Amino acid sequence: MPYHAHSKSEHLHDHRRGDAEHRHYFENRSQKILAWALGLTLSFAGVEVVFGFLSNSLALISDAGHMVTDAAALGLALLAQIIAKRPPTAKNSFGFGRAEALAAFVNGLVMLGVIAWIIKEAVQRFSTPETVQGGTVMLVAGIGLAINIVVAWVLSHDKESVNTKAALVHVMGDLLGSVAAIVSGAVIYLTGWMQIDPLLSIFVSLLILKSTLAVLSESYHFLMEGVPHNIDYVQIGADLEAINGVLSVHDLHVWEMSPGFPALIGHLEIEDLSAWPRILESVKAMLLSKHKIDHITLQAEVDELEEFQD
Repeated sequence: MPYHAHSKSEHLHDHRRGDAEHRHYFENRSQKILAWALGLTLSFAGVEVVFGFLSNSLALISDAGHMVTDAAALGLALLAQIIAKRPPTAKNSFGFGRAEALAAFVNGLVMLGVIAWIIKEAVQRFSTPETVQGGTVMLVAGIGLAINIVVAWVLSHDKESVNTKAALVHVMGDLLGSVAAIVSGAVIYLTGWMQIDPLLSIFVSLLILKSTLAVLSESYHFLMEGVPHNIDYVQIGADLEAINGVLSVHDLHVWEMSPGFPALIGHLEIEDLSAWPRILESVKAMLLSKHKIDHITLQAEVDELEEFQD
């Protein structure tokens, strides 16, 4: 984009005094948390994949599969955060904040695929058990558990991003997978009961499924511009109509510009256009204090038929 066009775009996106504080991009969002988590996960993912197949343990292979998808999920989450830091442009006037929710949704879909594959393999192994090297499974899974605990602790420090929450679901699933692999290896090593391997794999997969569906639901709701869960859409309409001078409300929409930053647009039918500045100030004060919404765009209207009759 030519410099002068870029300058005009920045000018059009500027917020003046009295405008919303939300800037459509995460200027101060740090990528260090995800970068550390990605580095730790990648350092062990390859090792666990190799030993998972060498020991012939489905529990360890499922844990290895989680580690590999974790690395991909963390990489995607990191890329999304980098994109989300970009300011709005002439072609993307809302900025790139939705990149994080999109990455979370993609990560959730990938996790569903991993869960389906693990359950399919586990069902097959119930009918045809395979020999598993219990000692190797315990050793490798123990190292994986330690790494997953560190990664989960690192990710838990970012409490704002739905994208990081999605990555944390991957890691927590992997942590549970490591615990299951350790238990599976110990039981096989001590008793020789091979069915514990697929049994624990299914159990962990079902636990992960609940968290995965929650992330998919949250990211889908955001991508579809749903009304934020903490906001009562009907109550907002009632509160707007209760303001002195407002006759009715229509074409009202409430959504999130980016996670945690709700926005509102709508049409207000009022008695007198000359009273609009006072009404607008009352509306802005009410929406901010009662519903925590400061990014609003409202159009004032009068009843054309009534105006004509007058």
